[in-house]
Amino acid sequence: MQDNVMLITGAAMGLGLASAQTMAARGAKLALVDYNPTALAAAAAQLQAQFPDADILTVTADVSDEAAVKHYVAATVERFGRIDGFYNNAGIEGRQAPLTEYDVAVFKKVIDINLLGVYYGLRYVVPQMQKQQYGRIVNAASVGGIRGVLNQMPYVASKHAVAGMTKNAALEHGKDGILTNAIAPGAILTPMVAEAFRQVNPADPQAAEAQYASRNPTRRLGQPEEVGKLVAFLLSRDNGYVNGQVIAIDGGESNMYGNAE
Repeated sequence: MQDNVMLITGAAMGLGLASAQTMAARGAKLALVDYNPTALAAAAAQLQAQFPDADILTVTADVSDEAAVKHYVAATVERFGRIDGFYNNAGIEGRQAPLTEYDVAVFKKVIDINLLGVYYGLRYVVPQMQKQQYGRIVNAASVGGIRGVLNQMPYVASKHAVAGMTKNAALEHGKDGILTNAIAPGAILTPMVAEAFRQVNPADPQAAEAQYASRNPTRRLGQPEEVGKLVAFLLSRDNGYVNGQVIAIDGGESNMYGNAE
């Protein structure tokens, strides 16, 4: 990935930051996007301290705002001249509630960020990659994009949509030298997942985490750096023929039948 330009949304924490660390270690130039300017600045400072020679651009943007997406793509091209890899990662979980009780305003927000935000990213990154006749894209789906998850209707709907958009983009733009894939992480120990465990068991979120981990074939949760390594491969020039895939990284849990109690 030496001197390849990698654009990452949702880069201030969690899987975005872990992937940025992996890519910086491999010599990539980074364009980091997040809606939280304070967290984004802290992430960039952390990366710069770890990798003093890293070339890093930061752009504050709300991915559900089409104009903001157009801006972060333009800013990346203006700074680096190209985009080799795009980790279309920003997303939210929303709330946990039965479908008949789900707050419609929150539902719409989840769709705006997780579905339209991913679409806008594709819409404005793909033309640049077409000019280059080269590009690698990884969209953030979820195991919620390949199966159901109790009490998370809009999240599951949005992530299934991401999986579908990934397959369509792969069909439409493989001829342009652009390979598009999605990852489907399970319970990776990120701040968003930690918050989900607090919603499940406010009195003892660690108990909720332990119970969830006990159902996994590996008997543990995944670590962000494990996802970062997968993303880095899919966005690298080592990936020459993986296209249109939704790759689960969940310890094998998505192979289980039904929802274990």
